[in-house]
Amino acid sequence: MAALAPLAEPDSRRGSDYSRLSRRVSAAGLLERRTGWYVARIALTVGLFAVGWIAFAAVGDSWWQLAVAVFLAGATTQVAFLGHDAGHRQMFRNRRASEVAGLLAGNLAIGLSYGWWVDKHNRHHANPNHEHDDPDVGAGALVWTSEQALATRGFGRWLARRQAYLFFPMLLLEGLALHVASVRALTDGTPMRHRRAEAILLALHTAGYLGALFTVLSPGRALAFLVVHQGLWGLYMGCSFAPNHKGMPMVGDGDDLDFLRKQVLTSRNVRGGALVDFALGGLNYQIEHHLFPSMPRGNLGRAQPIVAEYCAEQGIPYEQTGLFDSYRQALRHLHAVGAPLRKGLVTEGR
Repeated sequence: MAALAPLAEPDSRRGSDYSRLSRRVSAAGLLERRTGWYVARIALTVGLFAVGWIAFAAVGDSWWQLAVAVFLAGATTQVAFLGHDAGHRQMFRNRRASEVAGLLAGNLAIGLSYGWWVDKHNRHHANPNHEHDDPDVGAGALVWTSEQALATRGFGRWLARRQAYLFFPMLLLEGLALHVASVRALTDGTPMRHRRAEAILLALHTAGYLGALFTVLSPGRALAFLVVHQGLWGLYMGCSFAPNHKGMPMVGDGDDLDFLRKQVLTSRNVRGGALVDFALGGLNYQIEHHLFPSMPRGNLGRAQPIVAEYCAEQGIPYEQTGLFDSYRQALRHLHAVGAPLRKGLVTEGR
C-alpha cells in the first residue's frame, strides 16, 4: 500500500522570494499551533452538528425535518472544514492525531473519504490551476479551458455551452459526487494509509445515516430529507471552494513560475470579515493558505497584510475581492470558456 504524504509546508528552497516571506511570517509567530483556538472551534462545530441530530430525533416524523436538513447541511460543511484543517496539519503537528481527526470528520461524520481527499488535494496544492496536473480543473461535468470545451461531445457539449447558467444547480449534485468518489477510491488504487479503517468508517456512516432517516421518518420524508440535506451540503461545499481559483489565470506546461508566484497568481482572496471567515472556513484567505498550508486557520487573517505587503514590494499581483464578485468572476470564466461552442465556431458533429 502506497504511503500518502501529508499536506505540509512547501520547501523554502523553491525560491528566495518565498524564503524571505516565510521568514517574515515565521517571525510573527503565525506558523505556531493554536491549541486553544482549535479546542474552541472543534467544540463549536461538534456542538452544532450534535444539535442538528438531536433536533432530528426530537422533531420525529414531520415535514419540519426539512428545516433540520437545512441546518445540518451547514453543520456538515463546518465539519468538513475541520477535516480540511486536519489534512493540512493545522490542528496538530502529530500525523497520527491529524489522521484520526480527519477520519472521524470525513469518513464517519460526513461520509467523505479522507484518504481520497488528501491525495486529490495534495495534487491541487502542488499545481493550482494547472490544466493538466490540477485535478480540480480537469475536464468533467464542467470544463475550464477552451480546449476542454472543444473536446466535448453530445450532452457534455450541451452542458459546456450553458455551464455558467447551470453551475449553481449542478452543485446540488456535488454531495452525491463526493460520496461516489469516496467509495470508488477504496478500490481504484488511490493512495491511502488506512484503507480498511476508511472502508469500515464509511460503512458505519452509511448504515447510521440511512438507518436514522428510515427509522425516524416515513419513506417519503426520509427521501426528502436526504435530497435537501445532501443537495444543500454539496451546494455549500461548492460555494466555499468556487471563489478560490475559478476565473484566475490557468497555468500550462510552458509556464515557468516559482513557488511564490505560482500560488499567488492562481489564487483569490475574499473579503468580508468575521462572518465570511466563519462561512468559508478560512478558505477566503486562499493566497495565504496556499503559501502556508499548515498555518492554523485562525492565523490566516493575521498573515494576510504581511503577504499582501510583500507581494506589493515584489510587484506580484494580489487578487482580493468581495464574495459575490468572486462568484461573478468564476461564472464569467465558465461562460467565456464555452463561447466557441455558442458562436458556432465548431459543429456538433466535430
